[in-house]
Amino acid sequence: MKKALLLLTLTAASPALARDTVVMIKLADVMALPEAKQKLDGSVKFYLDGQKTPKVAKTLGNDVTNKKTNAVGKTDEFACKWAALSALIALQDGAKKNGANAVVNVTSYYKKVEFKSATDIECHAGTMVAGVALKGDYATIGK
Repeated sequence: MKKALLLLTLTAASPALARDTVVMIKLADVMALPEAKQKLDGSVKFYLDGQKTPKVAKTLGNDVTNKKTNAVGKTDEFACKWAALSALIALQDGAKKNGANAVVNVTSYYKKVEFKSATDIECHAGTMVAGVALKGDYATIGK
């Protein structure tokens, strides 16, 4: 009984062992992946908040994606690129459904905390999972 109580006390008092490492990845690096060239068909362009964007003719709503990927046995960078690609695919699909040809003002939005960068996407890598959340506005832009 004393051993069980001691174990319970030590477990409750010990800090959480979960890892949550912030990894910054370049949008350009994600777009250069061979899988990105297969899954992103080019009909929808992506513009991070702060990045030079063509004139927006019409805004057609906004959306948030929250994509995770298995990180076991992968480097944080690789897992994060994969999660970011999944988030971009979701935004591409949403843009097409809304009649948009671009997603503008894209920001990282992990746990509803906004991070803006003209070049980078924020990812959170853990022991088992890596995740990317993106928020953006669907829009039509001139070519």
